[in-house]
Amino acid sequence: MSTSLMNPSEAPTTVPPPRKARRIPGWAVGALGVAGAVVLLSTTSYLTDVPQLTSTGTIQTAVRLALPILLAALGGLWAERAGVVNIGLEGMMIMGTWGAAWAGYQWGPWAALVSAAVFGALGGLLHAIATVTFGVNHIVSGVAINLLGAGLTKYLSTLIFFPLSHNPRESPAVPKFDTYSASGLSDWLGELEAQQRVGLSDVAGILRGLVTGVSPLTMLAILLVIGSYLVLWRTRFGLRLRSCGENPVAAESLGVNVYLYKYIAVISSGALAGIGGAALVLNPGQPGYLEGQTNGRGFIGLAAMIFGNWRPGGLLGGAALFGYADGLQLRSGGKTFLALIYGAVLLLVVIVIWQLVRRRWFAAAFGILAAGLLYAVYYSVDEVPSELTTYAPHLVTLVVLAVASQRLRMPAADGVVYRRG
Repeated sequence: MSTSLMNPSEAPTTVPPPRKARRIPGWAVGALGVAGAVVLLSTTSYLTDVPQLTSTGTIQTAVRLALPILLAALGGLWAERAGVVNIGLEGMMIMGTWGAAWAGYQWGPWAALVSAAVFGALGGLLHAIATVTFGVNHIVSGVAINLLGAGLTKYLSTLIFFPLSHNPRESPAVPKFDTYSASGLSDWLGELEAQQRVGLSDVAGILRGLVTGVSPLTMLAILLVIGSYLVLWRTRFGLRLRSCGENPVAAESLGVNVYLYKYIAVISSGALAGIGGAALVLNPGQPGYLEGQTNGRGFIGLAAMIFGNWRPGGLLGGAALFGYADGLQLRSGGKTFLALIYGAVLLLVVIVIWQLVRRRWFAAAFGILAAGLLYAVYYSVDEVPSELTTYAPHLVTLVVLAVASQRLRMPAADGVVYRRG
């Protein structure tokens, strides 16, 4: 039967494919997250009458403490995007703290940065030799790097710093970077903050903390985040490096030298972690190198990278969160941290409402239970003990990873020992 004689109702029809829902751009998600965090902190500050949550001093301290975590997270990003798990970030940071103190004491803060990068890169080189060339398990090698970093710096400190500082556990005072402020803008924001207007003063305090007393190291860290994104996601080099972490066999079949790219990534990872160690030494609140100075920040940096879903923008948010928790307990103490618990209750209420709208009853019930427990803690105590607030960043790390673990997607070949051919 010809098409012209067919009944119109029997003619074949073409059904257009359903349109894919447009995804919100990553920068828009980040902007919404920042706005939501500001609203949450402002509301919590008003309801609990604790202005320190958004004060200039708290934000300045949080930025300084977030820097080493951010740089360690960047180091983990470079290594794991190439398929090498790097839990040796802590040891590389320790080596970076010693290298920064040794060079900084003699030649100044810029020499401290270069030396810290070199010492951290040496740790990365050892990790690359073990994991890439000899196929050692990545976790075993990382643990060995952590132990080696702690032992080596202890020996070098006794050998070199003890005659100078008369203390084998610390270095002489290290010169710091000069800081810079947007004086006119800072003064205007300070006036707004002093007026204690709901919302407006909170935003002014946060912005003033970001533009007052800014160190060159802070600007360098932001440039490294932007540069890492551009290199890894906008260049051929970055595409080849990431292919080594997704499918190294396919990458090798297309002519990519997988071993070389893994070496570059892991050495760069060590250098970034070393600079993170330098951020601790060059912190104005620290005289110089101190034994145990990193205090697990390499592991927290690794957690920030995981929280950020192996993306530069995400790990920036994770580092800011952990740095803020650390700065809050360091500057303001247990009463302010108790107010932060109240803020967590408000956040959980919003999450519960969202889960109820989506008809996820189990998740909503779990959120109600968690909110109730936190509110009981807030209601029953007047101040969180200092012994507990000291570990605030570590507690936040555990909670955040537990919440975010369901939406993460690590590189497919991350941690897989690759052998050519």
